[in-house]
Amino acid sequence: MVDVSEKQPTLRRALAEGFVRLQPAHMAALDEHPKGDALAVAQVAGIQAAKRTSELIPLCHQLPLQSVSMWLELEQEGVRIRSECVALANTGVEMEAITAVLVAAATIYDMLKSAGHGMVIEHVRLIEKTGGKSDWKT
Repeated sequence: MVDVSEKQPTLRRALAEGFVRLQPAHMAALDEHPKGDALAVAQVAGIQAAKRTSELIPLCHQLPLQSVSMWLELEQEGVRIRSECVALANTGVEMEAITAVLVAAATIYDMLKSAGHGMVIEHVRLIEKTGGKSDWKT
């Protein structure tokens, strides 16, 4: 792991997003899924993933997250997923925000795969990060 002990803790924030492109059969399955509300389950999965990022990504620092927010919005061709992570830490929370989006997307895929495997997880990316030496925005 990279030594971040000399860095000053600052309020770090990262926003990531991704999209799950769905077929009409998947959109229909969202409303009548036997496992329950797929978007709500994906939201919880994303939050859990952000909290466990250091266990999933080798050499990633474990961070004391102050906040993890997830937004899943149904659009005409699929589901847009956004995650915001906040921590007072010596290093950024970009990986936590990206991991939350990826796991939420994989959860949607898992819950809807019975309607077909034609889903596409796409455009997962960091949108913005603040805190530390520099701020960054797409």
